[in-house]
Amino acid sequence: MPHTNPTQRLTTGQAVVKFLAAQQVERDGTTSPFFGGAIGIFGHGNVAGIGQALLQYRKDFRLYQARNEQGMVHMATGYAKAKNRLGALACSTSIGPGATNMITGAATATVNRLPVLCLPSDIFASRRTGAVLQQLESTSSWDHSASDAFRAVSKYWDRINRPDQLPTALLEAMRTLTSPADTGAVTISLPQDVQAEAWDYPVALFRERVWHVARARADRAALRRAAQIISAAKRPVIIAGGGVIYAAATEELATFAASTGIPVGVTQAGKASLPHEHPQMVNALGASGSVFANALAKQADVIIGIGTRYTDFTTASNTLFTHPDVQFVNLNVTELDALKESGTALVGDARETIVELGELLSGHTVDAAYRAEVEKAADDWRAEVDRIIEVQDAPTLSQAEAIGLVNAVAGDKHLVVNAAGSMPGDLHRLWRPSDPKAYDLEYGNSCMGYEVGGALGAKMADPDRDVFCFIGDGTFLMSSQEIMTAVQEGLKLTILLVDNYGYGSIAALSETRGSQGFACRFNYRGEDGQFTDDRIGVDLAANAASYGATVLKAETADELKAALQEAGSIENTVVVYIKVDAKGRFGGSGAWWDVPVSEVSDLESTQQARKEYEEQVSEQRLYL
Repeated sequence: MPHTNPTQRLTTGQAVVKFLAAQQVERDGTTSPFFGGAIGIFGHGNVAGIGQALLQYRKDFRLYQARNEQGMVHMATGYAKAKNRLGALACSTSIGPGATNMITGAATATVNRLPVLCLPSDIFASRRTGAVLQQLESTSSWDHSASDAFRAVSKYWDRINRPDQLPTALLEAMRTLTSPADTGAVTISLPQDVQAEAWDYPVALFRERVWHVARARADRAALRRAAQIISAAKRPVIIAGGGVIYAAATEELATFAASTGIPVGVTQAGKASLPHEHPQMVNALGASGSVFANALAKQADVIIGIGTRYTDFTTASNTLFTHPDVQFVNLNVTELDALKESGTALVGDARETIVELGELLSGHTVDAAYRAEVEKAADDWRAEVDRIIEVQDAPTLSQAEAIGLVNAVAGDKHLVVNAAGSMPGDLHRLWRPSDPKAYDLEYGNSCMGYEVGGALGAKMADPDRDVFCFIGDGTFLMSSQEIMTAVQEGLKLTILLVDNYGYGSIAALSETRGSQGFACRFNYRGEDGQFTDDRIGVDLAANAASYGATVLKAETADELKAALQEAGSIENTVVVYIKVDAKGRFGGSGAWWDVPVSEVSDLESTQQARKEYEEQVSEQRLYL
């Protein structure tokens, strides 16, 4: 008698939601649901397909509304980061602009190696209707659509043209989403007619399925080679990246650093890898780092990269590591990153590999003089942080002073969220995280607009954590609408809306690169056709209030302290509007960042900047 598998007749949309609701993830013996639900904005592409399915299964799979499709993907990214990549959200949109609005968010998730499931709707697979609303027609193929744009920003991409294609796509999507080495945005494009079509799906597809996240071990021979290099080093430095935190390896790193005496500089993603007071914690490193960590990195003969992908900010555009014989030992779960800078590659889980490397180095420590130098650098930087954030007798707060005041009230279980602009550098240097999950700076893609969505996603993942979101006036005008979603869901955020009268970070960069801060401030245009010095009086506080948030204002230190105290007693999302000194930032990092300057120009400012650029670029090197 032929073997038959039981089936259930469902639409493609229903099958997607039913499958997602059944997925579990396990690591270190702890099992939990992988998906925390879906975020959706409904349109003609998904309202009667995925939308109907989410209605039908609403008791089993929560739907969150969003105000902007890019914002919803940022929410999912913040959620995944707070979950240490052991959880995700699905994002459903209509076709056309609803779908393409997600692309920036998908790129941000993939750059940061964070799992997000994008479910854009697509044009009719049947093609019976001809060109449909929001269809981007191609003269080269009827198979091209706007959703093809996701291919470049997704770790896995598929289009479901028939309902029976869905099972293999869903399983491959989960493989990618739960892979420590291969995760990022996953896109399953769903034609709007296929979403509503039914098929007899195998019941086994919808069984509870546990995806086990393994802790891969590095090759033993590679570990021995790495141990030999490290034990022979005179001035080794560790660079701790986000992989340390995702692998829950912070305690192991603290033990390793203390036992060996090797200093630890941190990237933006790895900022909370060590406690602020750890003797070997020399803090922020790279172009947005401190002069103390960078001075050690410049003289290092061995760089030990743990969970870092060596971005240009971290390496100061390949000018930071100046020792003539510098070597790299790279511990990373992703082979691509482990092999960067021609390093000795340890491809494996950060926690397990740090432990095994520590065993091979048992009893080894740097010499006493270097250990003392490192601990003094760490102490000096902590003292410098205290000096920088101390409130001065000035009419307007500096950005650093405002950061210090917020940090002081943040509490024992907080999270600070920010992205592009001038604040990431200040936060990288100055913020003192309460624990490894207390710091989320989206600097992989440096995506303006991540702030509120990312903060809300983190709050969804960990409702008991106090979430503080710094957002500048320029970013607020780009993407602030998910404040309404936070109010709707009753998920409190404390948002610090910092007004420095324009794109302050780029204004400063423009001035140093000879472009005179051109078009970086929000000023009126004059009768001569040029921008004037007169600022446009946008009421950002009123904008924030229109979303339903409680708005407080502060200009002085005492007013900010009072506002933060009041905000702590309010259950609703609070926006604290702060005006800061537009130029009130502190000195540099002692590291460079490669931003090319025009080779020829009629402007004296550009000519001078080009001379300085040529001097700096001459210091770049390839580590071969």
